[in-house]
Amino acid sequence: MRPDLRPLTVKTLAMVICGTVAIAWTAAQPSPSGERGVQRRYAAVAFDYFVLFNPDSIVSVVDQVVPGKGREFTNLWRTRQFEYSWLRSITSRYVDFSAITEDALLYTASAMHVDLTAMQRQRLLHAYLHLTPWPDTSDALRRLRESDVRVITIANLTPTMLRANAERAGLTTFFEALVSTDANHIYKPDRRPRSVRARLRDVRCDEAAAQSPEVAGAGGDDESASLN
Repeated sequence: MRPDLRPLTVKTLAMVICGTVAIAWTAAQPSPSGERGVQRRYAAVAFDYFVLFNPDSIVSVVDQVVPGKGREFTNLWRTRQFEYSWLRSITSRYVDFSAITEDALLYTASAMHVDLTAMQRQRLLHAYLHLTPWPDTSDALRRLRESDVRVITIANLTPTMLRANAERAGLTTFFEALVSTDANHIYKPDRRPRSVRARLRDVRCDEAAAQSPEVAGAGGDDESASLN
């Protein structure tokens, strides 16, 4: 089931980067004393990329290359992407996410007995540069921007993948930064890429919320893993 962006404007369940859990309501909420009209507000939000972009955008492309098997192929490909990133994290054998995506694609094609031409392989890999935003992404980001909430992403995707998708969707201007874990040659959920405070140094921890489960819950004061 896809993540719901409506919480941004209705009932956001956001996990604070400093390690505590909070509920950020953009609607007016009563104070403990019972007063109404008091708003709880965050100065910055960090998103996982797939909260904003639909990873199933690639299914239609896959189905054109592998007719009738688009969903099955995509599911196995994505599962292997995550498995490869986890294995490389625990064995400290880093390659960027585009390389992992290609390795996972080759595995999937072999496992499903699909012979891909070089052109077909490139077409499938390029699908990750053309992800479609969720229908409510643009409006949610626009409202955050209009409310002076600073927005960044933090994702395993390479900087090229992050930029290409944001630019094609016309969303670049909504982001203060597109943060890739590639900067540290590690993958989420490694603790080191979670310190997004390096990108928002003038924002207190209690002013920052995350819509990324890997980002939320990160504690400590180690700034050596700067994502700049």
